[in-house]
Amino acid sequence: MNYVDGFLLPLPKENLDVYLEMSRKAGEVWKEYGAIDYVECVADDVPDGEVTSFPMSVKLEPGEVVVFSWITYASREERDRINEQVMKDPRIAGMDPATMPFDGKRMMWGGFRPVLSL
Repeated sequence: MNYVDGFLLPLPKENLDVYLEMSRKAGEVWKEYGAIDYVECVADDVPDGEVTSFPMSVKLEPGEVVVFSWITYASREERDRINEQVMKDPRIAGMDPATMPFDGKRMMWGGFRPVLSL
């Protein structure tokens, strides 16, 4: 089965176009090095929760929207190889975290091993 890196972050709605342009460029780099898919999704139906929810998980503030993203790889080994190359690529390495269109301190990410695919 494939391997997936998942991401969850808060994005100021006014920065959506800038974020999508940045993501488009980043996605091209990941795919160039072998990623299978690079997907960005903007929250459309994510209710606030009382105990937990997508908005609560990123400490969503007024004027922001939740972004849920993932990158798919052939395997964990391929993911590790691709990410090592991507992080050295000047198109990614040159990105300044201080100028990102979202608050990276409230971003979550991790690698996931699929256990079921229908």
